[in-house]
Amino acid sequence: MKRITAAAAAFVLMCQPVSVSALSSTSHGYGQGTQTDSSNCPLGASDFSHIYGKFDAFALSEEPERIILTFDQGYENGYTEKILDTLKEKNVKAIFFLTGDYAKKETALVNRMIEEGHTLGNHGMTHAKFPELSDSELREEISSLHEYVLGTYGYEMQYLRPPCGEYSEKSLSISKSLGYKTVMWSFAYVDWNTDNQPDPCNALKQMTDSAHGGAIYLLHSVSSTNAEVLGQLIDSLRKEGYNL
Repeated sequence: MKRITAAAAAFVLMCQPVSVSALSSTSHGYGQGTQTDSSNCPLGASDFSHIYGKFDAFALSEEPERIILTFDQGYENGYTEKILDTLKEKNVKAIFFLTGDYAKKETALVNRMIEEGHTLGNHGMTHAKFPELSDSELREEISSLHEYVLGTYGYEMQYLRPPCGEYSEKSLSISKSLGYKTVMWSFAYVDWNTDNQPDPCNALKQMTDSAHGGAIYLLHSVSSTNAEVLGQLIDSLRKEGYNL
């Protein structure tokens, strides 16, 4: 996907029939919810994709037999290397959403992600809450990380995940204007608390039982549990007929 510069994006926004300023800036916190349809797909994820697809924002993949693994990379806790080892062993490609701090500090790991064919996503330069930023601040939050990764790694990002899943109509529209697709998730669990990690057996069961076509899994690489059970999870999902 060809990226446009921040200046060009601003010009596009000025020329749009409906001004971005007319869109709602009300902040929403995304969650897939607990209600599911007959295919085990969370209704919250389906609703989000239906409502906000016009902004290139999705919580599900359009591939019904596929599950996409994504990892939010806010900081390094020593487990990303093991996660990458497992993904390589199982021949699975994931999306890693980087903050600016991670992109700047973890050069070797980011280079490895690229070299092994994974996708890098934009998680905001400072991990700021998008709806709380002004229009110009939001463009800077997204574009500055984009330009840093492009200049440092020669990699052009095209997928974005708003920090904490917080968004507004306006933030989704601005993200789209900068050439990004917003990727939420249809499965997540409390894996980010390093002081209270989930039991591996329970976590594996929860992740497997939540499987559904087109799923996008949100995982955190700071989780020792995720690093421990990732290989088993991939095997279990493949046994159920899903492609990863």
